[in-house]
Amino acid sequence: MPALKNPKRYTVTAALIYANGPIHIGHLAGCYIPADIYVRYLRSTGAEVAFISGTDEHGVPITLRAKKEGLTPQQVVDKYYEQIKDSFNQLGISFDVYSRTSRPIHHETSQEFFLNLYNKGAFVEEVTEQYYDEVAGQFLADRYITGTCPSCGSPDAYGDQCEKCGSTLSPQELGNPKSMLSGAKPVLKETKNWYLPLDRLQPKIEEFVNSHPEWKTNVAGQCQSWLKEGLKPRAMTRDLDWGIKVPLPDTDGKVLYVWFEAPIGYISATKDWLIQKNGREDGWDKWWKDSDTKLVHFIGKDNIVFHCIIFPATLMEEGSYILPDNVPANEFMNLEGDKISTSRNWAVWLHEYLEELPGKQDVLRYVLTTNGPETKDSEFTWADFQTRNNSELVGIYGNFVNRVAVLIQKYFNGQIPAAGTPDETDQAVLSELAAFPARIAQSIETYRFREATSLIMDLARLGNKYLADTQPWHLIKTDTKKVATILNIASQIAASLSIVSAPVLPFTAAKIQKIFGLVQPGWQDAGKADLVPAGTTLGEAELLFEKIEDSVINAQIEKLHKAREKNLLENKAVPSVKPEVVYDDFAKLDIRVATILEAEPVKGSKKLLKLKVDIGLETRTVLSGIAAHFQPSEVINKKVLYLANLAPRKMMGMESQGMILMAEDRDGSLSFLSPENAAVWNGGVVS
Repeated sequence: MPALKNPKRYTVTAALIYANGPIHIGHLAGCYIPADIYVRYLRSTGAEVAFISGTDEHGVPITLRAKKEGLTPQQVVDKYYEQIKDSFNQLGISFDVYSRTSRPIHHETSQEFFLNLYNKGAFVEEVTEQYYDEVAGQFLADRYITGTCPSCGSPDAYGDQCEKCGSTLSPQELGNPKSMLSGAKPVLKETKNWYLPLDRLQPKIEEFVNSHPEWKTNVAGQCQSWLKEGLKPRAMTRDLDWGIKVPLPDTDGKVLYVWFEAPIGYISATKDWLIQKNGREDGWDKWWKDSDTKLVHFIGKDNIVFHCIIFPATLMEEGSYILPDNVPANEFMNLEGDKISTSRNWAVWLHEYLEELPGKQDVLRYVLTTNGPETKDSEFTWADFQTRNNSELVGIYGNFVNRVAVLIQKYFNGQIPAAGTPDETDQAVLSELAAFPARIAQSIETYRFREATSLIMDLARLGNKYLADTQPWHLIKTDTKKVATILNIASQIAASLSIVSAPVLPFTAAKIQKIFGLVQPGWQDAGKADLVPAGTTLGEAELLFEKIEDSVINAQIEKLHKAREKNLLENKAVPSVKPEVVYDDFAKLDIRVATILEAEPVKGSKKLLKLKVDIGLETRTVLSGIAAHFQPSEVINKKVLYLANLAPRKMMGMESQGMILMAEDRDGSLSFLSPENAAVWNGGVVS
């Protein structure tokens, strides 16, 4: 099962994302943009490709989102499927099909696959104890359970994974487990499920994994870690209501495990594509069962085990499918110094980006590729986004193409001039130009997309250097023929640049090809010295990129922080009620109405204001921690509630006599408890 050398066709999949929320830049950098670059490159070489993806519409994340939004699971997946699909289309992700696992074709395909394995005796039926919520009256899937991670101590680990340290877990490893449905502590209860005996299959899986030494180090390393620990049987069914029903008698309340059926979604999506295209699914199997087809899965690192071990194991047991040739998984992308988090609203959402920065799809594609987390986690910052746009896309790439078009318009009436005999400098540039397509292709074919993008920018640099070295704007005064040669060669560089950068910058490449009159050029055309014929009339030139101002970047950063603050407030825990007191305890408090007469900052303290208050009988000095919320002038003459019999306390070298009573809002801001129309009586307050 070594890597396929000369495939007849390619089946390329991009992870089926949960339809429980919008797409963010972490998803894009993790697998979707790399997959699209790879596919666009393959198509430009003339390869036969099926680019398959869709939404994963089963599993606990869907039901959790439904509960949060007050919707049914079906309403949730319908909502986010349309939003995700539209966002991908706008970004230029060129799927052949973007399907859904809620479609009947997927249910049928998954159940048929399960029955095939069941009838072959591939599963082991086991009765085990699993967590059950007695309050909600149902078994709990792994994601319905939270508790303390045994690896890092995080109190918010899920039953299948700790998002803080990345450890893969099982629910019974958690400390202090609780149900996300009711908050109750779950109990163990017996249930029957069907398991894939990965322990027995380990030798075959090891042989498969070890036959691919070309896999990325992060992928191979995670696989070897799992194999070293020893594989364990994994349940292929779950006790849930939302999902694909187990196609066996007496299995009400049981569905197929989402990580059993979700990868089968690639297969059912292929059928869905052909049905949409031809009205029938005939021919789907050549993409999945022909040994001359190369299968490549693009995923994020959290899905490596499923695509490299569990899904291949099910394919092996079925027996007629090809196995993945490569799984070029990326690591995670962080954001502004913190981990991207949907739950904490710390993310750059694609649908919002497309709305707020219109026409800048290629800028995002470029930035996420140049800084892609290919072998280790990387980080997106808005400052880097601005720099790469202004310095590289505007200053290098766009500047070169624009200069060529402007000079040809100016000196040759917008027509590509004929080249004369090239001199030594010209020959050297043409030789370098000819070498770029193969170098970029090699990088893309080996999934080094950062390197490929760097080479693309180097080609633009070559063009800029060539113009700077030859200076046609000076030479035009003395040697028009030489300028014609220079601008002809510069045109070939620009045209080739459009072809090799099209996988990364498809919208920009299309603009360049329109300017230089290229009609559906292929990869084989890049690097040629006569790609654009002399006499070609240039189309209308336009700026390919524009500078992004500080105000745009600052607005995005401010928006990001405001979103996080809002999320923190919405999820801020309400303090629990303190231990019970009796009326006699409360009666000990002497709460009076006081008037603030004077207020001034306390030197050396950012929190304290020194207040002089009139309590009716006398004036007192109170040090109050309200300086971050009020200016001294704002509080003078305020009537406030004052605890008069609190024991004096020394602070900042002064004695504070009593306490001003305040109310704290959800966002941490303070407000006075205003005793309007109150009167002092017996040291208390009456209305």
